[in-house]
Amino acid sequence: MGKKQIMLPAIEVDLTAVKYMPEKIEAPHLTGFWFKLFVKVMEAPVIGSLIASHLKEKNGITEILKNTVIPEVPMFIPQFPLQEPEPGVVCLEEDGKPEERVALALKCLPHYDPTCRWSSDSGEPFQFRYWKIRDYGYAYRSKLTTPSMATMEVFNSKQQSAPLLISFDPEEVRRQAAASTQRFEEGNPLSILDGIFIAVKDDIDCYPHPSKGGSKWFHEVRQVKADGVSVSRLRNSGAILVGKTNMHEFGMGTTGNNPNYGTPGNPHNPKRYTGGSSSGSAAIVASGLCSAALGTDGGGSVRIPASLCGVVGLKTTFGRTDLTGSLWEAGTVTIIGPITATVEDAILVYAAISGSSPADRIRLNPSIPCLPDLSSSESSSILGSLTLGKYTKWFNDVSSTDISDKCEDVLNQLFRLYGCKTTEIVIPELRELRTAHTVTFGSESLCLLNPDCEAGKGVRLTNDTRTNLALFRSFAASDYISAQCLRRRIMYYHMEIFKKVDVIVTPTTGMTAPEIPESALAVGETNLQVVASLMQFAMTANVLGLPAISVPIGHDKQGLPIGLQLIGRPWCEASILRLAAAIEEISAEYRKKPVEFYDILKGKSNFNSFHD
Repeated sequence: MGKKQIMLPAIEVDLTAVKYMPEKIEAPHLTGFWFKLFVKVMEAPVIGSLIASHLKEKNGITEILKNTVIPEVPMFIPQFPLQEPEPGVVCLEEDGKPEERVALALKCLPHYDPTCRWSSDSGEPFQFRYWKIRDYGYAYRSKLTTPSMATMEVFNSKQQSAPLLISFDPEEVRRQAAASTQRFEEGNPLSILDGIFIAVKDDIDCYPHPSKGGSKWFHEVRQVKADGVSVSRLRNSGAILVGKTNMHEFGMGTTGNNPNYGTPGNPHNPKRYTGGSSSGSAAIVASGLCSAALGTDGGGSVRIPASLCGVVGLKTTFGRTDLTGSLWEAGTVTIIGPITATVEDAILVYAAISGSSPADRIRLNPSIPCLPDLSSSESSSILGSLTLGKYTKWFNDVSSTDISDKCEDVLNQLFRLYGCKTTEIVIPELRELRTAHTVTFGSESLCLLNPDCEAGKGVRLTNDTRTNLALFRSFAASDYISAQCLRRRIMYYHMEIFKKVDVIVTPTTGMTAPEIPESALAVGETNLQVVASLMQFAMTANVLGLPAISVPIGHDKQGLPIGLQLIGRPWCEASILRLAAAIEEISAEYRKKPVEFYDILKGKSNFNSFHD
C-alpha cells in the first residue's frame, strides 16, 4: 500500500526549492536466450502483471500515477497560449502549393556562391561538407549531371550488411528520375527539390510501397492506396522518393535495432547504433545517399538518430505537419519531420511539408508557418536579441563531459559572436514528465496495435515490441487520465519559462551512439538505461508538442557525433531554425566525413545500403 500524496497546484510550486533528480532506471538489460525467455514471462497472465507492477514501482511510476493527487485538469492534446509574432520572418501560405512555398523558402536563404562549393582551387583548406540541395540544383541546371545520372551513381554503390531501405523499387526510382531529367531539359523544374533524393520512414505512406512500421506483417492488415500528405507535397515539388527506410519496429525503441530486416550500423562507426526509431532515415542522409528523409518523432525519433549520425533533425510543433497517411494519425505526441544534412535543407523540406490538417486548424488554432529570413542583414541582430534558457544540472547529466563541454562551448561562441545571452532556468518534475510520456505514447501505440495483436499477430512482433506492449497493457484508464493531468501541469511550467527565454538549450542525447551487442542482432535487446539516456532531453517536446531541432556540433573522443538541441516556443519553428543555422556555421569545422559515405556528385563510392 502506498502513502497518499497531494501535489501543490503548479502555480504555487516554489521553484527555488526544486531539487534535480538524476535519471535512474531500474530494469534488466537482456539479449539472446534470456531476452526471449523474459518476453514469454512478461506475456504470461499472472506473473507478467507482477513483473510489470514491480518495474513500475521500482521506477516511481506507481507512486506518481496511483498514490498522488494531481490538482490540474487533464490536457489530452497540447494546448498553447497565444504567442508573440517572431521577428525577421517570411510567412508561408498554408493552403499554397508546396512548390510555391519552397520557392519562397529559397529566397530566405543566404546568397549561394557555386564557386565556394564546386571550385577545387578556392584556396581554402579541405573541410568536409555535405552536398546541399542547392548544390544538386546547380549541378542539374548547369548540366554537370542529371537526376538520371545521379540515380545510376546511387545504384552502382556497394551493398551494406544491413539495409537502410526496406522497400525499394529500382524501376520506380528510374521513372521518377527520368521525368525529373526531362523537366530540367525543358527548363521547367518544379522547384529546387526537383531531382532531390528523399527517403520516407516506413510508418509514412509512400505509394506504391507498403507501410509496415518496420514489421513483417502490418501491410497485411493496412493497405496503402495513396501518398501520405507530407509525401504528396514532396512529390508535387519534384522530389525523387527512393523508398521506405528501416526503423525500430513501430517506433518502440530509440536504438534502431530491428531483427526483421537487420539493424543498420551508424555511418560514423558501423558497430554502433544509428539511434531510432527513424534509424534508416538518419543513416541514409548521413551516408550521403539522400539529401533528406522523412521521419516521425513521438519521443525523439527524429532528433535522436539525427544527433547520433551527425545530421540535422527537426521536430515541428504538434499539428504543424499533417499526419494523414501515417500510422500515427490518432496520436497526440507524434509529428512528421525532416532529417537533412544541413539546416538550410531542413528549411526547404519543412517549407514543402508544412501545413496543418483541417481538423488541427480547428482544434489547435495554429499560427501561420514562418521561416527565418537568413538573407536579411537584420538576421544577426535578431540572433543577438535571443535569450537561451539552460537548466545546468540537467544539461550536465550526461554520460561523458565530452557532450556537455562541447555544448557549452557552442553557447559561449553564440554569446561571443552574436551576443546571445544564456540564463539559468529550473524545470520541475522531469521524472513526472517521463512518466506522462511513457503512459501517453504507450497507450496510443497499444491502441494502434492491440486489435491485430488480439487477432494473433502479436507473436510476429519483435521481442522488444512485445516487451513494451506487455508493460503498456498494465496501465489503467486512470493512469492515462493522471498522465494528462501531469501534461497540463508541465505545460504551465514551460509556458512560464518561455516568458523569460526564447529557446531552451540541452544536449540532444545523454550519450553518443551505443555499441550494438552481437547477441542483439538476431533477437533484439531490452536496455531501458540506454533508452532513458537517449530520450531524457527529447520527451519534453513530445509531451508538450513544442518545436525542437538537433544540430550537429562535433564529436566525442571516440569520433562519435554530438548534437545540441533547441526547444522553441509553440509554433516558433523560425526562431530555432535561425539559431540552428548560426550554430551549424560555428560548428562547421568540426564535422567529419562518416566512415561509410557515398559522394554522389563526385562519384566516389565505398558502400551502399539498398535492399530490394
